[in-house]
Amino acid sequence: MTTPVNVSIPHQLGRAEARRRIERGFARIVDVVPGSGTCDERWDGDRLTFRVAAMGQTVSGVVDVRETVVLMEVQLPGVLGMVAGRLKDHVEKAGQRLLTKE
Repeated sequence: MTTPVNVSIPHQLGRAEARRRIERGFARIVDVVPGSGTCDERWDGDRLTFRVAAMGQTVSGVVDVRETVVLMEVQLPGVLGMVAGRLKDHVEKAGQRLLTKE
């Protein structure tokens, strides 16, 4: 059984700049997953699909980059679902740091 975590991060960068920042800094977001390891990423247009090995399990999800918001949906398997609320907060903060206008 998996626990879904949905994160919405508003931004004022426009779609192209937001995507560039996500591409460049996605590893910082993945690092908030406990025990995270190798991450497989695949872009299809402005949608990133990813899979991360974490604590012997696979975390998967998608990131949709839109003009004024980035939407993330992360599927947390098993025991990782128990930390979903805390993980959501960390993902939101990491994403906001990436998407804050410089």
